[in-house]
Amino acid sequence: MELGSRNNSDRGTMSQINVTPLVDVMLVLLVIFMVTAPMMQQGVQVNLPKADTKAMATKEEAVIVSVDRNGKIFINATEVAPGDLQAKLATMVANRTKKEVFLKADRDVPYGDVVRTMAEIKGAGIERLGMMTEPAPTK
Repeated sequence: MELGSRNNSDRGTMSQINVTPLVDVMLVLLVIFMVTAPMMQQGVQVNLPKADTKAMATKEEAVIVSVDRNGKIFINATEVAPGDLQAKLATMVANRTKKEVFLKADRDVPYGDVVRTMAEIKGAGIERLGMMTEPAPTK
């Protein structure tokens, strides 16, 4: 037998994983998540005031208190009676490392109502209160 010649019995079975279908599935999932992620924003629709500010980055899921045009108060998407806001927020943020809440108030809500809501939020032991706005139109 020559050194350079090989027959079929010398070859072992060659097993390789075909990665192409896996990559195709992952790309489809990536596109699906990119399309659906903006639709998953929770909360109440309010008409926010416009301001020149930078976006804030958070690591934990944000607690958003919303005040709609009619003065109804919501925590994320759940309506809360005005007197219950402080107690419910206190229990929600008790186990969190960062005690922060974002306030999203409609621009047509009277200033006094917004201040009362801010006082209840601070009374719940919230260390940081962020006000949500929409970006101002660029000129």
